Amino acid sequence: MNAPATPTPSDLSFLSGGGELGDLIRAHDWARSSLGPAAHWPQTLRTALRLILNSGHPMYIWWGPDLLCFYNDAYRRSIGPERHPSSLGRPGKEVWAEIWPIIGPQIEHVMTGQGATWHENQLVPITRDGKLEDVYWTYSYSPLDDATAPHGVGGVLVVCSETTSTVVTMKQQAEEIVRMREMFAQAPSFTIIMSGPGHRVEFVNDAHRRLFGSDRWIGKPLREAFPDISGQGFYELLDGVYATGEIYRSGGVPVRFRPAGSDIEDTRILDFIYAPIYDHARRITGVFCEGFDVSKEIETQTALRRSEERLRIADRRKDEFLATLAHELRNPLAPIVNAASLLQHPSIDREQIIRFSQMIERQTRAMTVLLDDLLEVARISTGKILLRRKSVSAASLVEAALEPVRHALESKQHALRIEMQGAEVLVNVDPIRISQVLTNLLTNAIKYSDRGGDILLKVDAGPGEVRFEVADNGIGLSSEQMSTIFDMFSQVSTTVDRSEGGLGIGLSVAKALVEMHGGRIEAASSGLEMGSRFSITIPHGGADDGIAADEQRATTTATAAISIEPILVADDNVDAAESLAVFLELEGYKVHIAYDGVAALEIASQVRPVACFLDIGMPGLDGLEVAKRLRARHDGAGMLLVATTGWGKPEDRRQSAEAGFDLHLTKPVDLALAARLLASRSDAKG
Repeated sequence: MNAPATPTPSDLSFLSGGGELGDLIRAHDWARSSLGPAAHWPQTLRTALRLILNSGHPMYIWWGPDLLCFYNDAYRRSIGPERHPSSLGRPGKEVWAEIWPIIGPQIEHVMTGQGATWHENQLVPITRDGKLEDVYWTYSYSPLDDATAPHGVGGVLVVCSETTSTVVTMKQQAEEIVRMREMFAQAPSFTIIMSGPGHRVEFVNDAHRRLFGSDRWIGKPLREAFPDISGQGFYELLDGVYATGEIYRSGGVPVRFRPAGSDIEDTRILDFIYAPIYDHARRITGVFCEGFDVSKEIETQTALRRSEERLRIADRRKDEFLATLAHELRNPLAPIVNAASLLQHPSIDREQIIRFSQMIERQTRAMTVLLDDLLEVARISTGKILLRRKSVSAASLVEAALEPVRHALESKQHALRIEMQGAEVLVNVDPIRISQVLTNLLTNAIKYSDRGGDILLKVDAGPGEVRFEVADNGIGLSSEQMSTIFDMFSQVSTTVDRSEGGLGIGLSVAKALVEMHGGRIEAASSGLEMGSRFSITIPHGGADDGIAADEQRATTTATAAISIEPILVADDNVDAAESLAVFLELEGYKVHIAYDGVAALEIASQVRPVACFLDIGMPGLDGLEVAKRLRARHDGAGMLLVATTGWGKPEDRRQSAEAGFDLHLTKPVDLALAARLLASRSDAKG
């Protein structure tokens, strides 16, 4: 049998890899050490270095008579800058002088051929990061055989783990047990300490004695001391804590037993904890139990839970309302943004300007209604939404619903087919709400149909009701989805690639709105990939709602006459002030603008306006104060004062009336309405 080949001087593959320490070992000038060049190192050292450099566990080597130091990247994390990287290749006694009295004899034991050593949670204090620390280690010293070395041992391989945190924890737990015994002896909570797998009772406090009558339990296994709880699972829970070390917590648990001095079984409701007790070696030696008898408090807790549930329901309703409002606001925002961009296009003609201006006005009105809902705190608390009904044709509802989705239809190249029977029939509904419901159904059909899909929008007017139907050939609905499709936050998507996001509130909102109109909404599908069909049915009936009193008074006159009388517009929102002023100037009025209350009074003194449109929330002097001062002037009695504000609650209207305003209009101000207000004044003077 041939002897192993002697490594050649160029064979340094055993030093390959090893991260930072591998680089340092390769770069070290070993020729100047007692070990000599790496190419001539013994095979045992080569093998050991190859092992530690490619291990993720902390390892160390002392080699040769000088016990030269080698270690790996994993070990370097346990030592401070005092020894890394300066200790590499240096004699061990020199590097570890401070702890040599501890480890020196252990190393000598191995180097003299007396075999390996094992040290568990050994205290070996070292200087690290500039300070001496009590550090605990679990480690082994193993011989590295070398036939040419004394005693046949060339070095020592160290496999180690720092266990400082573990040992400190064990000590803290032992100290905690003693402290807890003292603390809980007279504590109001009941306490019992048990040892061993049989749970022999070592300690009970006064509260435990009063509850269970456990004076005679000490020294007995719990099964013998307290047989009343047999069959209720408590012995088994204790066994589990003792076996696994996992803490068990429980609250509101009924426990059946016979109280001390009674032959009648009673039931108490307990909150308690079972926790393992450890010795210094981290072995479980027993179980600690601490708890309270909460039987008397259970009724109070039940009442508290009911209150908490009511709060959760109220909070959920608030969140659902805000989510609904946000969802509804997004629908008109899309056409507004699109129309605003188109109005800036250089190629737009007058007909298109009128068309898109009307679109912005229509959608802005829709948002105004929604913002009014937000200001109605009573509606939020009751979950009610006011419907503004009017008689409109089914065709107009379809037209309004299609506007927000036209771009999406075109972008996904869907084919939309519209079938309308009795399209001119009138229904008494809130057109904004019903159009939004139809838009939601169309949006879902667009989102959940593959590109180039077929979508049908059908209107069928029957006796006493109108039925709208949206059908598609998209992903369809499973039977499980059908059962929850109208639930709040229910999602329709079935695959990741078809996920469209969203809060899943659209269909829930649609259902609520349709039912508020006395109608019904239904969904149908033959299954996944079989398309879906949604229909809403709305009755014809119902009376138109009245409009706000201020607006009703303002709409009683015809078109405004041309006038050159001065008008004051005051608003700290520059865009709002200038847009209203430009409109009034186009109507033929001489308009003066102020951006705060002080400037408004100064301009009014100079030009003596016949009418003032005043924002209430201006800086300096607010609109209410400006109105009071204008009314107090000798020429203020005949001046038309109009409050323009974002606040529209009854209290806000009362305050503006007390300040002297003739009318209270909420923003965004209806420009045509403003013209009619002035026309009404001119007619009254004529």
